[in-house]
Amino acid sequence: MAIAVQLDFKDGTLEQYDEIIGKMGFQAGGAGAPGCLSHWVAKTDDGIRVTDVWESAMRFDEFANEQIGPVTQAVGIPNPPVVTMFEVHNYLTPG
Repeated sequence: MAIAVQLDFKDGTLEQYDEIIGKMGFQAGGAGAPGCLSHWVAKTDDGIRVTDVWESAMRFDEFANEQIGPVTQAVGIPNPPVVTMFEVHNYLTPG
């Protein structure tokens, strides 16, 4: 079952996000991680918010443990994100 994941990084910056994406080998507007169906990021009043749709919670958990945690720490984001998950009723693909 597809899930939506909201990750709120308090005090994170868009510059740190760009560095994280580069270290993970991704490019803006390019392909995402295997199992990730959608991804976007925005600045918030107290940091940044990443919102994804994943094929399953298991696929997200694997990526979070292998990539998100270690790489965000490596670029200086001191605390893990606040993670909120939602069951997805429907999602659309690029037209």
